[in-house]
Amino acid sequence: MTAHKIALIPGDGIGVDVTDATMQVLDAAAARFGFTLEPTRFDWSCETYLETGRMMPEDGIEQLRPFDAIYLGAVGWPATVPDSVSLHGLLLPIRKAFDQYANIRPHRLLPGVEGPLRAEGFDILCIRENTEGEYSGAGGRVHQGKGNEVAVETAIFTRKGVERILRFGFEQARARRGHLTSVTKSNAQKYSMVFWDEVTREIAAEFPDVTVSHMHIDAMAAKMVMAPQDLDVIVASNLFGDILTDLGAAIQGGLGFAASANICPDRSGPSMFEPVHGSAPDIAGRNLANPIAAIWSGAMMLEHLGEKPAADAVLAAIESATARGIGIRPGLHGTDAITAAVLAALEEQA
Repeated sequence: MTAHKIALIPGDGIGVDVTDATMQVLDAAAARFGFTLEPTRFDWSCETYLETGRMMPEDGIEQLRPFDAIYLGAVGWPATVPDSVSLHGLLLPIRKAFDQYANIRPHRLLPGVEGPLRAEGFDILCIRENTEGEYSGAGGRVHQGKGNEVAVETAIFTRKGVERILRFGFEQARARRGHLTSVTKSNAQKYSMVFWDEVTREIAAEFPDVTVSHMHIDAMAAKMVMAPQDLDVIVASNLFGDILTDLGAAIQGGLGFAASANICPDRSGPSMFEPVHGSAPDIAGRNLANPIAAIWSGAMMLEHLGEKPAADAVLAAIESATARGIGIRPGLHGTDAITAAVLAALEEQA
């Protein structure tokens, strides 16, 4: 029997709630499809930072390296630890250390869920560059607190980084409906984004079966609202992809449905899977968090681990639950009730 070693980092707030819910569902799927998940829990969080001065131990990356995948619940407790500290102390170091350069976020309406738009039938896969660009961390501040204070933040775009994320996006488009949209702001950013556009045209020559469009970030934001059904695969830089995927979450009904994967495509290190709804400290531990995004992220993890039938079954169980009206609006059902509905649907399949 295949056993997959999973590093669990529940993190902060509702991250703990949704991680527990997800593992219930994934364990049930594993039992049905004949494999096991061997989780090891790492209680790294903002509480860890307050106790130790670090979000994770100094050797945290090496502790995670042997695992087949990492599952992250949520990180952040802004009342006590600035988001800039928690993000740069845990999430971003993991993405960069394991070269998880492809952030994948699916956007579509689940059955029974009513989004804020009249549009139906959209199915967007957003591919976000995940290790460089605007989040490279290159820069600094001088003369802090003085009238001549200066802050510099430099976006770093390498040919290797841009080529590989575009090539990954083209491969996803080829496996889907054959259309890719590359998003930049090359009319205003005449170096980095013009460079991105040029590389897009170069890589497109390798994929003559994929139709390519180029859009500026502002026009793409409007397109996702006005005609999301026209979109297939979107590829964007770290910052633009971050913004567009939150917009994608909004049009699919909210952050409670926003799943994601941070992929290391060559599998030289573990990939990481996480819902993107944040830690929501105000509702933590109150059985109020919607675990659907977390469970969907878990299904993406199963597929990455080679357990596609189980992944498909988990996603089908989510769809069955929402089709019955479970978890389709914030506050309608609690964490336990939504988890139970997904588990019941999974059992009904069998």
